[in-house]
Amino acid sequence: MQKTKKQTVDWFKSILAAVAIALLVRAFFIGNFKIPTTSMVPTLDVGDRLLSNDIIYKIRAPRRGEVVIFKYPEEPRRDFVKRMVGLPGEKVMLKNGRIYINGRQVSDKNIASRYYYSDGYYGNEIEIGIPGESYFVLGDNSINSKDSRYWGFVPEKNLVGKAIFTYWPPWRMGFIH
Repeated sequence: MQKTKKQTVDWFKSILAAVAIALLVRAFFIGNFKIPTTSMVPTLDVGDRLLSNDIIYKIRAPRRGEVVIFKYPEEPRRDFVKRMVGLPGEKVMLKNGRIYINGRQVSDKNIASRYYYSDGYYGNEIEIGIPGESYFVLGDNSINSKDSRYWGFVPEKNLVGKAIFTYWPPWRMGFIH
């Protein structure tokens, strides 16, 4: 059976529409990132590739414990991946390896299960206020992470998305918590 000219044109239009939709989704809704450092070990390893939801923070505010992607405040062309710890208007402190928000130890299991070194400048042994429209982020591997302890807060406008899924390498494939 031979395809008619109309069937070929319809097939071609369908392929073009699918490609256009995929490009729009990729450009506005889903990000693709490669992890270059050990700052998020064991959650993310060097070389892991992940997908992000790049529209979620346009719909709702970030939540404590989420792994977020953002433009590095000191060099906005670079994307960083860290864990959300402090929200706008809160007071944060790192003491004896633990995180305190507004004077209470954080109980979120993704944060409380890690030891956070009290080094750097911001929030170490002294409670500091997080400005409005800013966030405090930390790497899960805090001894090997330059994060809000060193360079301060992440402005809301720098948020790119929420890390949702590791797809490479195949043996590390899964949702990010």
